[in-house]
Amino acid sequence: MNISILPFLDQNGKIAQMPTKRAKRYEILRYLGEKFMFDKDYTEKEVNAIIKEWHIFGDYFLLRRELVEARVLCRTKDGARYWRNQEENAN
Repeated sequence: MNISILPFLDQNGKIAQMPTKRAKRYEILRYLGEKFMFDKDYTEKEVNAIIKEWHIFGDYFLLRRELVEARVLCRTKDGARYWRNQEENAN
């Protein structure tokens, strides 16, 4: 885990707030992305459940959208299927 994101996590490792700086925000999104397996498809409901489990500030919509925009997660155009971006595996 990137030590620079620790101030944004609670004592249980859940995201307590989103950083304003882009680089730290991306690190938080990568941290959250690690909660998803490679080579597995997720429904939107499953994505929401995982996100809800790993944050405490109550905005899973924001996190889901940002995971996709940052290309940590990919999704179909209709949002029916999500998956962890394989390119993240190389980083």
